[in-house]
Amino acid sequence: MTLNLHTVPSSESPPPRIGNRLLATLPEDDLEHLEGLCELVDLAAGDILFEAGQPIDYIYFPLDTLVSLLAVAEGRMTLEVGSAGREGMVGASVALGQRFAQVRAVVQRSGHALRMEAEDFIAEFAEMDSLQHVLHRYTDSLLAQAIQIAVCSRFHVLEARLARSLLVTRDRLQSDRFHMTHEFLAHALGVRRVGVTKAASALQGQGLISYSRGNIEILDPAGLEAVSCHCYQQVRMPS
Repeated sequence: MTLNLHTVPSSESPPPRIGNRLLATLPEDDLEHLEGLCELVDLAAGDILFEAGQPIDYIYFPLDTLVSLLAVAEGRMTLEVGSAGREGMVGASVALGQRFAQVRAVVQRSGHALRMEAEDFIAEFAEMDSLQHVLHRYTDSLLAQAIQIAVCSRFHVLEARLARSLLVTRDRLQSDRFHMTHEFLAHALGVRRVGVTKAASALQGQGLISYSRGNIEILDPAGLEAVSCHCYQQVRMPS
């Protein structure tokens, strides 16, 4: 997976402020100022925005894309410890003094994002009270999410964990239909592909989801939530 993004011409640009809800909580003047420091980029599924241990050069505010945050062990084993859609941002830790990425950030769904240079973001964070307030709340939510996912991965069965992951993705994308391959789910859940196949087949057999060639449709959200562990309620964030 490689980073292969490009800047979108202004004529193709969707209105940024209705895309990212974290930015939309800022006062009007602060929002306009930050938007002026951003460029709109097109992200493709599989793009790596940054790798664990590498410098964070850019901050991303997803508009209609979804980014998975993966903890990496020994360079190959992974576990999703969070995700960021239009409710949040990617790379917030640079404002807290962490210039090197602690996770791998992988685009899960293609779409657009606002991108800002890390140096500009650090400078604005130091001066903008509203941004400090929003970022502190958001990073606290991300930490709580990562802790709960770690607990979930240790103590709960794979079928419940998969149900939780699908429900969170549904919330972020605001859609019952999305694309997630067995390979990606295996990386996100830290298991072998055969485990994902068995768990997905079990959920499909109960009539909760439809799964074919990576195309997922949640048929019974309430039923899927009943199968999911209680961690779903702990890790879900406003979409």
